[in-house]
Amino acid sequence: MAHIKLPELEEMTPEIQNRAREILEKSGKLGDIFKLMALHEPVYFATDAMVQGYLLNETLLPYSTKESIALLVSIENGCKMCVDVHKSIAKMLGLSEERINQILEGIDAIDTDNREKSLLRFCVKASKKDNYKILKDEIDNLKLLGYSDKEIVEAVAITGYFNYINTLSNVFGLS
Repeated sequence: MAHIKLPELEEMTPEIQNRAREILEKSGKLGDIFKLMALHEPVYFATDAMVQGYLLNETLLPYSTKESIALLVSIENGCKMCVDVHKSIAKMLGLSEERINQILEGIDAIDTDNREKSLLRFCVKASKKDNYKILKDEIDNLKLLGYSDKEIVEAVAITGYFNYINTLSNVFGLS
């Protein structure tokens, strides 16, 4: 149960209610994180823009990599709610049950090449409090593996987004 009162549909602003109805039509329920964001319209729309821009829109990184980052960072941050939500999203985006289980077991268990594993390890490291210790050489190593500056920035932005959303979920006891 959330540590604060989350709004019901009728307590949300009209713009957020419209978004909520779309979600209700597709999934039949509103998650606690949606309700938390709906408390404050600027937070809702800023968060929604990140979700659309980083996760749902087609970008430089494939959905499988983005969802791997989502799950790994959420595991690292102890955000059970986000892990559960992103297991479902990963399935909707076409990841197999086998791939999802591999991700949940950790980077070494994922059946992928060393290139992607290196990016995923980098993202987990970037999600930690001591990310200021990341060296230029670590970024250069990703470039040597064929990642562009834009792909690396995108991966770190997704990592940062999950630190943000995991923090909100964990602080407010969302389930």
